[in-house]
Amino acid sequence: VQLQAFGGGLVQAGGSLRLSCAASGRILSTYRVGWFRQAPGKERDFVAVITWIGGSTYYADSVKGRFTISRDNTKNTVYLQMNSLKPEDTAVYYCATRAYCSGYGCYDQSGYSYWGQGTQVTVSS
Repeated sequence: VQLQAFGGGLVQAGGSLRLSCAASGRILSTYRVGWFRQAPGKERDFVAVITWIGGSTYYADSVKGRFTISRDNTKNTVYLQMNSLKPEDTAVYYCATRAYCSGYGCYDQSGYSYWGQGTQVTVSS
């Protein structure tokens, strides 16, 4: 599986961005696709995850109510709509995919086998 993340950029606080993660290769119905982010000098953190079939979603508390993860199976693409952006959302955002997980089990990045390159999101105050 190959993943390509894009859509990052520079935005003012309160603004919005939509990230895309295009997947190619053999994508199994049990796969989950997640977004993670890594701010300068910090560890990479879980942001959100969606099941490839069914569309169940889980979010980090820090983005609940502001970010929405969705997917378009016809385009093999997962999106992360980010609204009400804050300076603390500044990070490199990565998408990744893994086999079955549920709930908090999906938060652990070590379970993700395939990663896309990162896309930079910068939120100015």
